[in-house]
Amino acid sequence: MPLVTNLDSSERRHLFKKLEWPLIYTLIALTIISLINLYSATHGASSEEVADLFIKQSSFYLVGWILFFTFTFTGPRWPTRFAYVLYGLNLVAILYVTFFGKVALGAQRWINLGFFSYQPSETMKLALIFILARVLSHLPIDPRGLSFKSLLWPLIIIGLPFILVVEQPDLGTAMLLLLISGTLLLFVGIRTSLLIATITLALVAIPMAWQFVLHDYQKQRVYTFISPGKDPKGSGYNSIQSKIAIGSGQILGKGFQNGTQAKFEFLPERHTDFIFSVLSEEHGFVGSLGVISVFFIIFTLGLRIAATATDKSSALLAVGVLAYLFWHVFINISMVIGLLPIVGVPLPLFSYGGSSLLTTMSALGILSGIAFRRYMF
Repeated sequence: MPLVTNLDSSERRHLFKKLEWPLIYTLIALTIISLINLYSATHGASSEEVADLFIKQSSFYLVGWILFFTFTFTGPRWPTRFAYVLYGLNLVAILYVTFFGKVALGAQRWINLGFFSYQPSETMKLALIFILARVLSHLPIDPRGLSFKSLLWPLIIIGLPFILVVEQPDLGTAMLLLLISGTLLLFVGIRTSLLIATITLALVAIPMAWQFVLHDYQKQRVYTFISPGKDPKGSGYNSIQSKIAIGSGQILGKGFQNGTQAKFEFLPERHTDFIFSVLSEEHGFVGSLGVISVFFIIFTLGLRIAATATDKSSALLAVGVLAYLFWHVFINISMVIGLLPIVGVPLPLFSYGGSSLLTTMSALGILSGIAFRRYMF
C-alpha cells in the first residue's frame, strides 16, 4: 500500500517536496548522458538489430523510471516483508534457465519473453539484498561480530544462487553476488577470527577452483589479462581494442559520433560491456571523469541516506544498493581499462540491457524510498 494513499492533495504536494531531489536530478543527468552515449555507439551500425537498441533502451528507461517512483512511494518495508517469496521466485527462475534458458555468447542465462530476454541472475542481486537485509536485521547485536552459527543461514542463502549462477556459467555475476553479500556481512560485522579463517580458506580454494571449477575460456581470460599481446587477433582482441579506444580519446575526446573504434566496429560489444570505452574515446579523460564523478555523487547521497535511515533493515537495504552499484561500476571500468580480466559485467545505467537497467532503477528507487520515509513519521 503506497505511503501517500491517505493524504490529501496539499499534503501530497508537501511530500513531493520531500523527495530526494539531488538523487533524482543526478539520475536524470545519467539517463541523458547514457542514452546519448548509447545512440552514438549504435547509430549507423551495420546490423539493423544493433541500430534499434537505442529505441529499446529508451523504452526500458521509461519503465525503469516508473519502477523508481513506485519503489520510492511504496517504501522500503515491503521488499523485506516479501523477501523470501522474491528470493524463492528468483531461485526458481535461475533453475529454469539452467535447463530451458536461452543460450547466447556461450552461456545459458536468459529466459526469452518475446519482447526482451530476462536474466534472472540480475534480479537475484536485488532479491539477495532484500533477504539479507531482513535476516541480518533480526540477528542480535554482538560487539565481537557475528559468529559462524549466526552466519550459517545467511551463508546458505548466498551459496544457493552463487552455485547455480556459476553453473550457467556466469562467473562475473556469481562474483558480484559474493561481493554484494560480503559487503553487507562486513557492514554488520564479523568476528576477526572468522574473517581470517574465511580469507585463508579462500586462498586455499583458489588453486582448486582454477583446476576443477573454471572453464577453459575463463582461464584464457586470465591469461589474456596478464598478456593480451600474445594473441592480439584472438583472445586478446577485446582488451586491446578497448584500451586503444580509451587511449585515443586523450583529454577531450574525438567528439560525438567521431570515435573510430566504435564507428568502424573495431570495438566489440560496444553497446554492453565496453560502453565506457565508447564514452572515453568520444569525450576523453574529461568526459570519463565527469561520469565517474556523477556516480560518486550517488554514492555520497546514498551513504547519507543509509546513515539517516529510520531502522536497521532500511540501513542494510541502502548499503546493499550502494554495494550493488559500486561493485558494478568498479569492475566494469577496471575491466575495460585493463586493470581486471574481462568478465562481462555491465556498467549500471549505461550498458544496454533490460534486466540490468530495470534492476538498477528498482534498487535506486528503494534508496529513494528510504530517504522519502524519513519525512513520513
